[in-house]
Amino acid sequence: MRQGWCVFRWLGTGMAILSLLAYSWGQDLEDWQYEECKLSRSGPPATIVTIDEESPNGTVLVENMQINGRAQDPGRTISLTLLDNYDHWVILDAARQRLFLNSTGRVLDRDPPNYITTIVVQVQCTNELVGTVILHEARIVVRDKNDNTPRFQQPRYYVAVNELTPIGTTIFTGFSGNNGAMDIDDGPNGQIEYGIQYNPNDPVSNGTVSVANTLSGHIVLAERLNYEERTRYLVIVQANDRAPYADNRRTATTTLTVDVLDGDDLGPMFLPCILVNNTRDCNPLTYRVAIPEFTEPNKLNPLNVTPPIRAVDMDRNIQPPSDRPGILYYILVGHPVTYPEYFSLNKTTAELRVLKPVSRDLYQRFTLIIKAEQDNGHPLPSYADLIIEILDENNQAPYFQFNTYQGYISESSPVGTTISASTNLTAPLSIIALDNDIEETKDPALKITLDEYTTIFGLSPTGIIRYLKLLKPVDREKQMTYTFTMLASDGVQQSSPVTVNILVIDANDNTPTFAEVSYSVEVFTDMQPGETVLQLTAADADEGLNGLVTYEILAGAQGDFVINNRTGRITVAPAVALTVGRSYALTVKAFDNAPEIQRRSSITTVYIEVLPPNNQSPPRFPLFTYSLEVSEAMRIGAILLNLQATDRENDPITYRIESGDSQQTFNLSETIGLLLLGKPLDRETTDRYHLIVTASDGNPGGTSTTTVNMVVTDVNDNDPLFDSTITTNLTVQEEEANVFVGQVRATDPDAGANGQVRYRIVNHPGLFTVNANGTIFTAVPLDRELRSRYDLVVEASDGAVDPRRTTLTLSVQVTDIDDNSPVFSQQTYVVNVPENSPVGTVVLTLSATDADLFSNVTYRIKTESVEALFTMNPVTGELAVLQPLDFENLAAMGMGASYTFQVEAVDQAGVMPPGQATVTVRITDMNDFSPVFSQALYKGMVAPNADKGTVITTVFAEDQDPPGTPASFVRYRVDMDRSPYSGSIFDVEEESGRVVTRVNLNEEPSVTFKLFVVAFDDGEPVKFNSTLVEITVLQPSRIPIFSQEEYRFPPVSELAPVETSVGTILAAAANQTIFYSIVAGNERGDFKVNNMTGVISTAKPLDYENVTNYVLRVQADSMLVVMSNLRVPSKSNTAKVFIEVQDENDHPPVFSRKLYIGGVAEDTKTFSTVLKIVATDVDTGNYSAMAYRLIIPPAAEGQDSFVIETYTGIVKSAIMYRNMRRSYFKFEVIATDDYGNGLSSSADVVVSVVNALDMQVVVSNVPPTVVEENKEQLIGILERYVQDQIPGAKVIVESIGPRRHGDGFELEDYTKSDLMVYAIDPLTNRAISRQELFKFLDGKLLDINKEFQPYLGQGGRILKIRSPDIVASVKKAAQAVGYTEGALLALAIIIILCCIPAILIVMVTYKQRQAECAKTARIQMALPPGGKAAPAAAPTNLYEELGDSSVKRGGYGRQQQQLLRPSLLRPEELSMESGIDPGQDYYAQDYYNYDQGYDLPQYGSRRKLIPPMYDEYGEVIMEDDGYYYGPEPGRKKRIKLVVDREYQTSSTGEDSATEPQRNILSNVNSHSNINGNIYLAQNGTIVRTRRMPHPNNLKVGSPCRLSKQFKKLDKLGVTHEEIVPINSIGGIENGTENGTGTCVSSTVDVNLNTRTSCGSLGSNFTSLKSFGSKTSIAKAMIDRNSSVPCSTDEQETSVDNHKEGTETLESHSDHTLSDEEELWMGPWNSLHIPMTKL
Repeated sequence: MRQGWCVFRWLGTGMAILSLLAYSWGQDLEDWQYEECKLSRSGPPATIVTIDEESPNGTVLVENMQINGRAQDPGRTISLTLLDNYDHWVILDAARQRLFLNSTGRVLDRDPPNYITTIVVQVQCTNELVGTVILHEARIVVRDKNDNTPRFQQPRYYVAVNELTPIGTTIFTGFSGNNGAMDIDDGPNGQIEYGIQYNPNDPVSNGTVSVANTLSGHIVLAERLNYEERTRYLVIVQANDRAPYADNRRTATTTLTVDVLDGDDLGPMFLPCILVNNTRDCNPLTYRVAIPEFTEPNKLNPLNVTPPIRAVDMDRNIQPPSDRPGILYYILVGHPVTYPEYFSLNKTTAELRVLKPVSRDLYQRFTLIIKAEQDNGHPLPSYADLIIEILDENNQAPYFQFNTYQGYISESSPVGTTISASTNLTAPLSIIALDNDIEETKDPALKITLDEYTTIFGLSPTGIIRYLKLLKPVDREKQMTYTFTMLASDGVQQSSPVTVNILVIDANDNTPTFAEVSYSVEVFTDMQPGETVLQLTAADADEGLNGLVTYEILAGAQGDFVINNRTGRITVAPAVALTVGRSYALTVKAFDNAPEIQRRSSITTVYIEVLPPNNQSPPRFPLFTYSLEVSEAMRIGAILLNLQATDRENDPITYRIESGDSQQTFNLSETIGLLLLGKPLDRETTDRYHLIVTASDGNPGGTSTTTVNMVVTDVNDNDPLFDSTITTNLTVQEEEANVFVGQVRATDPDAGANGQVRYRIVNHPGLFTVNANGTIFTAVPLDRELRSRYDLVVEASDGAVDPRRTTLTLSVQVTDIDDNSPVFSQQTYVVNVPENSPVGTVVLTLSATDADLFSNVTYRIKTESVEALFTMNPVTGELAVLQPLDFENLAAMGMGASYTFQVEAVDQAGVMPPGQATVTVRITDMNDFSPVFSQALYKGMVAPNADKGTVITTVFAEDQDPPGTPASFVRYRVDMDRSPYSGSIFDVEEESGRVVTRVNLNEEPSVTFKLFVVAFDDGEPVKFNSTLVEITVLQPSRIPIFSQEEYRFPPVSELAPVETSVGTILAAAANQTIFYSIVAGNERGDFKVNNMTGVISTAKPLDYENVTNYVLRVQADSMLVVMSNLRVPSKSNTAKVFIEVQDENDHPPVFSRKLYIGGVAEDTKTFSTVLKIVATDVDTGNYSAMAYRLIIPPAAEGQDSFVIETYTGIVKSAIMYRNMRRSYFKFEVIATDDYGNGLSSSADVVVSVVNALDMQVVVSNVPPTVVEENKEQLIGILERYVQDQIPGAKVIVESIGPRRHGDGFELEDYTKSDLMVYAIDPLTNRAISRQELFKFLDGKLLDINKEFQPYLGQGGRILKIRSPDIVASVKKAAQAVGYTEGALLALAIIIILCCIPAILIVMVTYKQRQAECAKTARIQMALPPGGKAAPAAAPTNLYEELGDSSVKRGGYGRQQQQLLRPSLLRPEELSMESGIDPGQDYYAQDYYNYDQGYDLPQYGSRRKLIPPMYDEYGEVIMEDDGYYYGPEPGRKKRIKLVVDREYQTSSTGEDSATEPQRNILSNVNSHSNINGNIYLAQNGTIVRTRRMPHPNNLKVGSPCRLSKQFKKLDKLGVTHEEIVPINSIGGIENGTENGTGTCVSSTVDVNLNTRTSCGSLGSNFTSLKSFGSKTSIAKAMIDRNSSVPCSTDEQETSVDNHKEGTETLESHSDHTLSDEEELWMGPWNSLHIPMTKL
């Protein structure tokens, strides 16, 4: 039996070895399949190439992608396709793996607006053998080509230059920034240089200006300008790019218009100016004025000069107008010389005034010369003559030629018609007023006034004869005559008044008018010829023939009626018999008798009806009742009603009012029956009348009656009337609003709206209000101090359309309260106190008033520090000195010469705070000394043609008063009284004392001028002294002449050493030795000139950055003159020297900051902009053009993480940063000027890797474009608030876009914006946590919104600060998971209830298997031991639990960690339950350490996310740093799984075992037990298999008892450390040979149900490579010589570092084996992931 067992054992071992060899051979054959689609080259994964823009279609971009595999049939192993091919720019030739450019019908343009700088495509490679997919990136960088011409941003440019601008001044910088020429090309192709191009239309402009700096385009002035000669230049400026080859450069031009502004280079001129022969010179001008003798000045001043004295600066267009100088006027000289006693000329207004009366007996005429000069010291005056005539005394009054004037005017005359002297209106009315003081032939210039009708008539203002004119139309019918008086005045005396009568002559402007439009008359057949039918009357308001009316029947009389043409009476025509029933309609015309052309007329119609003779019937009224309404405003005499009755017999009818008119208000015509109004109606007294009217023909029974019902209607004829009993004197307290003031009441007897009364405040509607019932309130608080009484006018009006109004004046007195503090008369008092003033001297009297009625103001000093120096009288406010104050002592003690302190005024009875004022007391130094000149006589020489402003000599005076005081400050002026003529030619500068020429000289040689100069100080009082300056005009022959007026030398390098020669100047004079000197432009002392040779050289090092050019003024003098210590500047012996400094590269670049902080997101695409580096250089030209490069520490993979654009300084990403959150990159940037060939500087750059978990979204209610435009300002504000908490923090913008909202943030709102930001901490170089960033910003949201307001616009603000979309989505998903917990709990309860029967069955079965296991253990223990061996210890780590106890303790007392070799399982043989996609491949670049976290690969369609591990208390075992902590007594050991590439093993990161141990460990990855094997997969996942049925269904070993409380599989997944004895290997082997076995226990997951197995430790374990398919996996058999006892004793297992529990192991009774072994495992891949539960 034992021999058969051995045979069986060796047979099983052989089968395992054969399976292992077969698997290894198959694995080697298929490994090459996974190399397909990988790159055959080394280096970065992306393929990067460059191509020129505008490359032709079909240009090869990538010759070969170098991807492993064959992409064409036959033998195809891979398939290639293009992804992310934006705009289809790339074509893929899959067979040759070649990429082409596709630009059919278009151009690859790098420049705007296309901006195609980079084309990125993905080449997708599909492994046809295993189905894996790999993406390869191809990046095509488009190089710039000089294909764009510079373009000026403006069509024309403009600059205005003052004509006095010195040569060499920069006059135009308008090409700076983005305002000049722009070239959208890149690099040098886009850089601009400027120059001046010849303008054939304006040749002079080319030499007028020049380009100072070709890069900036700054324009400088090259020649002098003269506004009077030319005012505009048109300069053509050329801009070209800086392409490396000159032939490839492109140019553009624009026009720069240079307008010359007027400068102050000309003097004034008197007006009016009449030019001489079209020159700029004016003819001599004479002003004249005449004044009467013995006239008081107040009656004449100011004198009326003809023309008015006025002078203007000939530089009339100086801009701005505020810079134009004023004109000062003086009387230079005059005759007679006593003119200053009588006349003065205002210096600024040129107003001539007489000072005292002048006697014509003494002076008949004054002839003066007046001078006008500018108030800015311009030395060119202008002169004019002024003649003043003295007239005889005005001792006679004016008079009119006549005492009465009669005038005539037609009423039809238009405005402006002259009043006539006769009725025929032919001659004008002449009004003559004379003055015997004035010759009759001259206009006496009298002022004639009218006392009345000044708006209707006006008098011509000047002339001997005056005329009256009509100012307003007149109407004779309204007013026929006008009478007024006139007075004439000569300014001193008045004439007697005269009367003017003006008669308005009638004009035919009125038409004859009939009273009625038509008339109706009844006649009888018995009427006789000549009997009156009707009397017509037509009225004409005109006069005379214009009002004489003539009548005429035009038609309808048929010869039966005639009319009197004068009276208008119509009668029956002679010999006419009227016939009953006939009717007539007569048309009657009335016309006046004006001339035919002016005649006016009107017509009326008379209707006549013929009736039979009278038959004695009573009269009949047409109506029985008449009803009418009559307005109470009807005028008296108005016809109200026609009550005419008819009588057939034509008897006379008499009408009477029988009743209803007791007051006789109405009149009834007795004969014709017209009812007239006799008295005024008053509706308020009687509002209706009922009249009974009778008509009688005088015969018995010949009376009839009618009724008249009359209603009087209301008119608004009553004013509202205020109640006279109300009081009109009211009071109200100040400083209170809505306070009751009083009440008014008014009534109106009218009816309806006419009687409704309304109230209104007339004069103070803003201060008071009145409501509908007349109650008055204050509208605002009143201030009694502003106004104590109001005369308030209240108006009452009715409700009519044209209301009637009545006003009532109320007196409102405002009562006072204490609401004002005392107020000083000045808020600041400044007083000067002479030093050493006696004690008690009152230096200042302060005054303060309290606006309240009752106050008691006292004064006091508030500042205590000055109470020892000054005292204040509390009643009078007098400030006095308490002790003597010495100016020099105060200055020596450092106390200063002034004291400033606060004083208060207090209202003793008030409650308001005191009033305050500031008092400054200045201690003034007494002026003890006068200025003293250093010489009593100064001498100087000047050229006869010296220019204005030439310096002749310098005077100097010194004052012995303390320095720094006004008394020590010396100024100078010319004593014009002592040297009037010399003072008009020469002047002295007030502060420097330099004597200069005031005008351009034109003097004779050898002439000597004496100029007296006064030196004066600013002390109290002012003291002065004088000296004499003798100025001699030098002979021209002794003045040297320069060979050139201007010298221009080659540019001098700024690095030129001292003493470098710049150039030589040369001057000559007859028989003279020349002495050269620099007199101006060398204030810094940078140059010097050899006095004898004229060689100019550098005296100091030059610096182009400080001064780019110099304009020196040099002077050549005769040595004899110099030795006399005199200088003679002139036009010929001075010259200008222009020196340009050449820039050198002497300054290194300067970075805008020493440390640049940026951020990059994990998902940032390659070559995305990260940040921009800016370095500047004060040098110019190429010396300021930067080239940037990065210094990055070398990386393991050999690829730089960032790149920088050479010329722009933009740092871009170069790799993918996936799973690198919380890490950062630190490197150095170098900036080198001169395009990389010059000086360099460096700065540090830190870029932190972040993701969305570090960011916050700032949501605002403005569009994204607004945020983008103001991004820098907004981020600066946010950064400042973050830096308040973390100094130096940097806020970075991740994105700006529309506001995202909705459940999944899938909606976008472009009216609002999302600004995603994060912040970097400069101390840790990592992102500030999202929660901290929210706390920093959200707590200051109100303050941030206030600062955002100017940039976001009106109403713009931050709405909220929220988490990014992905964070919010995860939170929402987590909440959604919680919704299903209840359902899961219910499901769990149902499952438990269903499993109770099964549990009972398992318990019964378990008892049976427990008994069987005990029996088997007793049998095995009874077997004799095979050899001597130490008892096996209980397993303490995972390896023992897996069945291997061969690991021994390492040396040096250190624990050795056992390494597990991972299984190399074939993916296609894995169960699909594992979630593995067969054929999937992963690469080494996907490995990341746990420090950066881990990321699931993006490949595989069935990838599952494994949940985290938990212990028995629900705690997550996974730590923040990604490590696991295994249980070890007394401490936690951090274990980290890494991949050993060489051996394809997993390790814990600690020291591995020795090489012999590794050989042993190659077989420990499987643990054979009765239930199956447990494996540690390559990714660290615990894998369990079920064993196939044993041959012969023989149970070789029985399982030991398991603990009642099963531990979770994650405890099993922890790698434990084991103390391995050094000699354990031998012991194990001996134990195996002796057949000694041990029972090992395993901690198991309840799901896996793994149990302790019994087996021989000497068993041969199968290598993982021996595993075949899951349908047939060979297992190693137990050694037939081994005896494996099962222990039934209770075992203890350590499950926690802080807790030890004793568990009872019970034997299993039975276990059912499946037909085939099953394999469970989690997702396996090449990533380091933590072990987790299945």
